[in-house]
Amino acid sequence: MNICVYGAASDNIADVYKKAGEALGEEMARRGHALIFGGGASGMMGAAARGVSRGGGHITSIAPSFFDVDGVLFPECDEYIFTDTMRERKQKLEDLSDGFVISPGGVGTFDEFFEILTLRQLNRHQKPIAILNTEGYYEYMLAMMKNASDLHFMTPLNFDLIYVSDRVEDVLDYLENPGDMFHGISELRDLK
Repeated sequence: MNICVYGAASDNIADVYKKAGEALGEEMARRGHALIFGGGASGMMGAAARGVSRGGGHITSIAPSFFDVDGVLFPECDEYIFTDTMRERKQKLEDLSDGFVISPGGVGTFDEFFEILTLRQLNRHQKPIAILNTEGYYEYMLAMMKNASDLHFMTPLNFDLIYVSDRVEDVLDYLENPGDMFHGISELRDLK
């Protein structure tokens, strides 16, 4: 399975997040999955790539050509695909992936998550989406989504399109068998 991992490029994040990213990559490789990612050498992107590399897994970097400068891209990828724009990069990430993991990240990761969720809601793809909620990183975002649902700005059915866990194993189990697992935030629809 080709798994796209979205996540922070910043290296100024706490080690607990990077360790989770490396654990995700190692477990992906152990299970025979390939990494499709934005190519970054640092932050959550670099952590996931290091884990996959350590486990002997296949890594595909997809990055705009202006990122091809010293120190930006993970140096041990099996394949490098360069795009002209960030939009083309996102399209390639989507096209080449069988499922998506949203690991802790910033504005770029939020953008990627909401775009891939919107496309799933619009039935433009049927690929599973899982959030790796390390240290409860995404609790505020999930609360914002719950508020939007309560106020009827979005349908609560969106919660059935994603799975949330702080455990790497659960996230990968869900991607491998999305129909067999309880969706991690479905219960939010019923909270008052």
